[in-house]
Amino acid sequence: MIVLNELEHDALVEIFNIGVGHAAASMSGIVNEEVMMSVPSISFLDRASAAQLLSNKEEERICGVSQHYEGAFNTEAILMFPENKSLEIVRLMVGELVPLQELSEMEQEAMSEIGNIILNSCVGTLADIFQMELHGSLPLYHVGTSAEIMSASGSADDTTVLMLHIDFVLEKHQIRGYVAFILDLSSLHDLKHQINLYLLRLTGTA
Repeated sequence: MIVLNELEHDALVEIFNIGVGHAAASMSGIVNEEVMMSVPSISFLDRASAAQLLSNKEEERICGVSQHYEGAFNTEAILMFPENKSLEIVRLMVGELVPLQELSEMEQEAMSEIGNIILNSCVGTLADIFQMELHGSLPLYHVGTSAEIMSASGSADDTTVLMLHIDFVLEKHQIRGYVAFILDLSSLHDLKHQINLYLLRLTGTA
């Protein structure tokens, strides 16, 4: 597994913080209250370890939205929330007056929209900062255990999961979410290369 040095790691965290900042601004307009998001940590794990981490932190089933991206590097990106929080998030989007039954019917579409906003903000920021193009597919909605969500994009053994731990703080709510980028060895090399090119442009050192 490729390991980032401290400078590369800090640069990647900062890039993702910019991305989720853009996502927070977009989300604030949808839910009509201030949304603050941050990426307190990132980690590189194999799929089994990533699934175990999620199952340890979240006892309930998980709601996930995935999109495939190709370009500067190829990756499957997955936004994940505890399933018991998804209706709460949808309620924030559509307001208090919508009946619960209608709310459940809206869940897939609403969560796909949120996934599209957050994933495209993260990936779009990467593309802008790396000065490269990344093209995404339409979002897909999943509900299941952490292992089922993490294996939804395939079960290749040579892949690594770049896991972002994201804190969502709303005026009246606090929700923890996760974004996973599933990368094969070639894509990991490409990502590390792009980070170093960015650092070279930024500081003259890499």
